[in-house]
Amino acid sequence: MPRTDAQGFVTGRSGAPLDRPLTLAVLGAGARGEAYAHLAAAHPDRARVVAVAEPRERVRTAFADRHHVAPESRYATWRELAARPRLADVAVVCLPDADHLPAATALADLGYQLLLEKPMATTEAGCEQVADAARRSGTALAVAFVLRHTPYTIALKKLITDGAVGDIVSVQHLEPVGHYHFAHSFVRGYWRRESESSFLLMTKSCHDIDWLGHVVGRSVTRVSSFGSLTHFRPDQAPPRAADRCVDCPLEPDCAYSAVRLYREGLRVGGPKEYFTRVVTGGELTEDAVAQALTEGPYGRCVYHADNDVVDHQVVNLEYEGGVTASFTLTAFTPMEDRRTKVFGTRGQLTGDGRHIEVYDFRSERTVRIDTAAAGSVADDHAGGDTGLFDDFVDALRSGETERITTGLDATLASHRVVFAAERARRTGTVVEL
Repeated sequence: MPRTDAQGFVTGRSGAPLDRPLTLAVLGAGARGEAYAHLAAAHPDRARVVAVAEPRERVRTAFADRHHVAPESRYATWRELAARPRLADVAVVCLPDADHLPAATALADLGYQLLLEKPMATTEAGCEQVADAARRSGTALAVAFVLRHTPYTIALKKLITDGAVGDIVSVQHLEPVGHYHFAHSFVRGYWRRESESSFLLMTKSCHDIDWLGHVVGRSVTRVSSFGSLTHFRPDQAPPRAADRCVDCPLEPDCAYSAVRLYREGLRVGGPKEYFTRVVTGGELTEDAVAQALTEGPYGRCVYHADNDVVDHQVVNLEYEGGVTASFTLTAFTPMEDRRTKVFGTRGQLTGDGRHIEVYDFRSERTVRIDTAAAGSVADDHAGGDTGLFDDFVDALRSGETERITTGLDATLASHRVVFAAERARRTGTVVEL
């Protein structure tokens, strides 16, 4: 069966292997778009970037030059790119959340295969529209639920499938967002307001809900949830707190000081450097940080911002057969990896994103496994970016599109659970699926 359309671009059909690299159009040249472009550049015999859409001229030019994108294939917006005849096999959609729906549906209708950042869309109806467009166009779609693709998850899932703890009875899972990460992204930053992005469980932890379903291997039947915006609000502000950290007499002793976070980002590397790059547009200088703190949204007091998303939430899930899971999402933690306990009929499994401990009830012994030996954890998301990208590219190039593990049906089911959990939180009810 032919794998390409009349223009020579890959279709979503299964069939013969492709004998050339996949071509990619990257929509959004921020951190996520650059991550996938970097993975493509590492293996140009498998995939290469041929077009980009990015509104920030300096970022667009630097990205396009770095990845050798022709001048005529550089666009200021995704709509400009979508107005052209199809330019590539795959559209890598790394746009703001609100643009996922219109971009994904338009690009699917043009014939592009889609690698789509989570969430699919910011409403349940929007997710259904994306799914309908993919089905209508025969599009191979993968949503970037990178947690499924880490060496840690692969090892953990195999242990469970092989019966290391018997049958799963319940799961306890924690997403420790980290205090300064939460202040940056969900109090001062892009995801602070539902009207501009979506609710917190969707924007931060829809992949945790997906991951739990992947680990348990069953469908959710009932869900309840509780949570609120408890701390980051005006009535919690200490006396004399100013509207901006640079003007605040309490700043040196404040746990959420923007001054300390972004200035340390100039020196210490890691997540703090990443956050500093976000607020300065990539310019790691004292002057750029000072301007951002004085004029931009990231210099605001966490108690006097315009945020409205919750700062902590719990979700209780019941799966087919009576298996249960509890999920906690909270701002009030150090920056650390997720923590999980799986309680089975023959043992207990404990994981921290890298290490797995399996306690056996019969022998009363614990086996400890370091999953770093199973693959690289050097890239973002502990190897998940590489695993997701490689699996998607290999599925399309091999002609075996059914191998896409974060495909349409599984992804849509996970999103439905997230929307159900948020309905449960808002209504104070148990929602049945």
